[in-house]
Amino acid sequence: MKMSNFDKLLRPILDLANREDVTRRSATEAMAREFKLSPSEIEQRIPSGSATFINNRSGWAMTFLTKAGLISKIAPKTYRTTDRGREFLAKYPNEITVADLETIPGWEEAWTTKKKRRQAADIGESVSLPDSKATPHEKIAKEVFALDAELRERLLTAIVDQSPAFFERLVLDVLIAMGYGGSREDAAEHLGRAGDEGIDGRINQDSLGLDQILVQAKRYRPDRPVDRKEIQAFIGSLAGQGVAKGIFITTSGFAGSAHEFVLRGSATKIILVDGEKLIDLMLRHNIGVRVVERYDIKEIDQNYFNEGE
Repeated sequence: MKMSNFDKLLRPILDLANREDVTRRSATEAMAREFKLSPSEIEQRIPSGSATFINNRSGWAMTFLTKAGLISKIAPKTYRTTDRGREFLAKYPNEITVADLETIPGWEEAWTTKKKRRQAADIGESVSLPDSKATPHEKIAKEVFALDAELRERLLTAIVDQSPAFFERLVLDVLIAMGYGGSREDAAEHLGRAGDEGIDGRINQDSLGLDQILVQAKRYRPDRPVDRKEIQAFIGSLAGQGVAKGIFITTSGFAGSAHEFVLRGSATKIILVDGEKLIDLMLRHNIGVRVVERYDIKEIDQNYFNEGE
């Protein structure tokens, strides 16, 4: 088995998820047995050294199956074959390839976030070009796009799987990394506990704490938007503590009525940060993520060769 090709893992993992609930770890171990990998093959690592080939390929196979709607998450880190997945197993009894997944309606949309779908058309066109017609730069853009989409989804899932207290601390870490308050020790206070009046954190914008920002963090599922009533209650909590600035952060989104209420204008300044924006900020400031590979793409410096001009 060539570990550079994860097409071979798609059907075995889908079949495994149809027989038992699977995690990325259990799928990796099962695929090592399925393809009778030797200990040295199991330990072989991808060029960056950040993961073994079998772990990397099994993880990507599960991502592709999830994007195709053939497996779905049923519990933290745990997946099971869907009805569509069982139909696919019957339709493709021998092998499933990425080309087969690409025939599924909504395949391309599954890889794009709402934010990506709103971006300029040239990005989308680059990503959707067939490899046979794409330039090397366009192929790189396509792969980076796929890596980014996969990371964003896994990052949001990891956040939702944590406790509310973890999320409240994460939010303060993000705000401090953005430059609010300076450091956790002298500028941020985690308040989330009984009697906090809906306030989960406090950021001091100066060393004496004369100017403060109060924070509310809601770890909601993507299908559970924050509504106007919650924003109204948050503003009431700020008023009760004599603070005029607040940040409301959620892993989901905000209902239209919540946005409208904030835009009406009042003495209290409220910033709304949804799940997509939160992931943007975490990636920008390296909160919960780390760089595992970096490539420099170079081109000729024409000015260097135009000495006579």
